[in-house]
Amino acid sequence: MGLPKTDAQHFTYADYCQWPEDERFELIDGVAHAMGPAPLRRHQVFAGELFRQIANALKGKPCQPFIAPFDVRLPKADRADAKTDTVVQPDISVVCDPKKLDERGCQGAPDWVIEVVSPTTASHDHILKRQVYEQFGVREYWIVHPVDRMVTVYRLIDGAYQRPDVYELTGTLASLAVPAAVIDWNELPVD
Repeated sequence: MGLPKTDAQHFTYADYCQWPEDERFELIDGVAHAMGPAPLRRHQVFAGELFRQIANALKGKPCQPFIAPFDVRLPKADRADAKTDTVVQPDISVVCDPKKLDERGCQGAPDWVIEVVSPTTASHDHILKRQVYEQFGVREYWIVHPVDRMVTVYRLIDGAYQRPDVYELTGTLASLAVPAAVIDWNELPVD
């Protein structure tokens, strides 16, 4: 994960839309990062269960959850959609402002993003994507570690992520950005 498509070219969402559907990339500041092969089964089980719990909790409420692949376009200032050079595909995104949603995904920061760490994505999720989510105003960012059975939670206060909270995957944990969503970690597999 994280290998640039090229070192020399600056890509935009217009370029991204022209790439083959069987190749998955994320754009961060115009650099294309290959997403690699399908995640391991454990990653999929965790992402699926988290999505199920969030979707059930938000049924009939204004916030909507989405599971990857789902394009989140993060434009700078008043940049046109085609000129946007940051497009990510979080494992789970929760969007509470319906004006941010269109047929292609989300334009603007989701309220809550969850990434489930795989061995090949850990540094990408903890460093590069954390910086992107903070820069564009994602209110809450969770990094779930299935193997280590822990979650790192970043919350945006005054435009910056504060020191993260780290929790064991036991009991329940509510999102502060989307309080209706409470995760019951006991519903996730132990092995």
